[in-house]
Amino acid sequence: MTSIYTPELLLTLAVLSLITGAISGVLAGLLGVGGGIVIVPVLFLLFEYLDIPASIAMHLAVATSLATIVPTSISSARSHYKKGSIDIDLFKSWSPFIFVGATVGGLLSKAFDSSTLSAIFGCVALLVSINMVLPKQIVLSQNPPKSTPMRGATGLGIGGFSALMGIGGGTLSVPLLSMMSFPVHRAIGTASAFGLVIAVPAVLGFIWSGWGVPDRPPYSLGYVSIPPAAMIFSASIFTAPQGAKLAHWLKPKPLRLAFAIFLFASAVKMISSVI
Repeated sequence: MTSIYTPELLLTLAVLSLITGAISGVLAGLLGVGGGIVIVPVLFLLFEYLDIPASIAMHLAVATSLATIVPTSISSARSHYKKGSIDIDLFKSWSPFIFVGATVGGLLSKAFDSSTLSAIFGCVALLVSINMVLPKQIVLSQNPPKSTPMRGATGLGIGGFSALMGIGGGTLSVPLLSMMSFPVHRAIGTASAFGLVIAVPAVLGFIWSGWGVPDRPPYSLGYVSIPPAAMIFSASIFTAPQGAKLAHWLKPKPLRLAFAIFLFASAVKMISSVI
């Protein structure tokens, strides 16, 4: 494990982590997207800048992002629960499958190299960015699936891909539920609870898979780099409520477009790095 950084590198780590946390918090509150979709590409670039080996940079970015989701999702889910925007029946029926998918995804991280994780993130992020700018929402069905096989496949997919991408429940489940004609506010609220179901087993899996791996940054627990995780979370908890307030008087369309462009560019860079 790397033990020495120059003061300049440590300062860069602190500043960029705080900025990343602040931006991800605002976007989460303003647009209803999970912070991980912002945090992962920024951390990936940050770890590369800090000369972390490319073979583990993406693992560190994903795992550290997931660690920030744990406390954030608890706070967010409590807030949505108080407002009655969590669909308890949907949460109960999907959560076991999402939990299993996230557990498998976290454990499988040991089998995937950094380029595979980058490709997964890039491809899914590309689809999310395109979905954000579509003029009309695609409708897959009039209701979420009721059969156990369909609920299982949906939950396993959300949990597994979210764990491997380092994101919470919102980025995948909100668009998916919306395409199933589910009310968007209840989709966002329920997805906030899914975030905890995803993050906890996924983080534990990344801790296990990264245990003893050489060349990690100082104060890492497996693949989780604790200093940036703590700084990102400490900034995002203050900016997320402000983002929610901004949503009431800012026009979301141009902001969604700007974010989609950022996400598209990040996805293309991820994909091009492994081609």
